[in-house]
Amino acid sequence: MSAPPWLTWARRLQAISQSGLTYCKDKFDIQRYEELRSITAEMMAAGASLGDPAPIHDLFAHQAGYATPKVDVRVAAFRENRILLVRELEDGCWTLPGGWADAGEPPSIAAAREVREESGYEVHITKLAALFDRDVQGHPPHAFHVYKLFFLAELRGGTPKDSNETTGAQFFPENRLPSLSLSRVTPRQIAHMFEHLRAPALPTSFD
Repeated sequence: MSAPPWLTWARRLQAISQSGLTYCKDKFDIQRYEELRSITAEMMAAGASLGDPAPIHDLFAHQAGYATPKVDVRVAAFRENRILLVRELEDGCWTLPGGWADAGEPPSIAAAREVREESGYEVHITKLAALFDRDVQGHPPHAFHVYKLFFLAELRGGTPKDSNETTGAQFFPENRLPSLSLSRVTPRQIAHMFEHLRAPALPTSFD
C-alpha cells in the first residue's frame, strides 16, 4: 500500500512552498509561496476529511529549510523472546519505543535515548535491522514523507517507567501482541524484528 495520490501531490506542493520560502527574496514570490502553502493545507484537510485546515496550516508554518523526509527511529529490544512495547497516551495503543530523530544526533544515539525516555530501560544498539519508507508499509496517511529506522538493541538495565507520551512499558510474546498504534508500527514490522532476533545474520532490509 502506498500513499493516496492526493496526499503525494499535496506533500510535493508543500515541499515546493517550504523550499521556496526558504530561498526566495522577492516579496511577490514570498506571497505566492505562502498562498501555495495555504492551498496545500486546504487540499490536505479536504483529503483527510478534517474540515478546518488551520491546524495543518500551523503545522506547515513551523517547517523551515529545504524540505526533506523526516526520520523516525524505533527500537526492538527483547527479554526471553518477548519484545518491549510502550503504550501511547495519544491513542492508548502499543508501539516500539521511538520517535523523531533530533538534528545533530546520530540515529543510534537518538534510538537509545528514546527507549530510555519512553520505557525507563537502558539499551545498547546492536544493528540497523530495517530502513523503511513509511508510505509503503501500510501505515495510515501522514502529512509528511517519513523514513523509519528500526534498530535491534540489547537490554543493559533500568526499570519500567512512564513518560509524558507513553505508559506501561511491557514485554510481549510474538503470538500475544496487544493492539498496536498503527501510525507508529505495524504487525508486519514487529514480525520482521522477531525474524532478525531468530536470524542475527539477516541483512538490513530497506525501502
